[in-house]
Amino acid sequence: MTHKLTIVINKEKKGYVATSVDLGVVSQGKTIEEAQNNLKEAVELYLEDNPRAKSELRGASAPLVTTLELKYT
Repeated sequence: MTHKLTIVINKEKKGYVATSVDLGVVSQGKTIEEAQNNLKEAVELYLEDNPRAKSELRGASAPLVTTLELKYT
């Protein structure tokens, strides 16, 4: 079965950090592509070790991702 997960990639000082919003799994890489590939591997390992997480994915709906505008001084 194929699942689409929502991930967030943030630029850090020495590369990128990728986070699976759905599972809370985090990985990193020197490039965006490397961070994505490393996260994919980390998620696969996480799901192997956590059978309950697989069942949670089956019923999960896509999260709402939006922005917030804030003025501050």
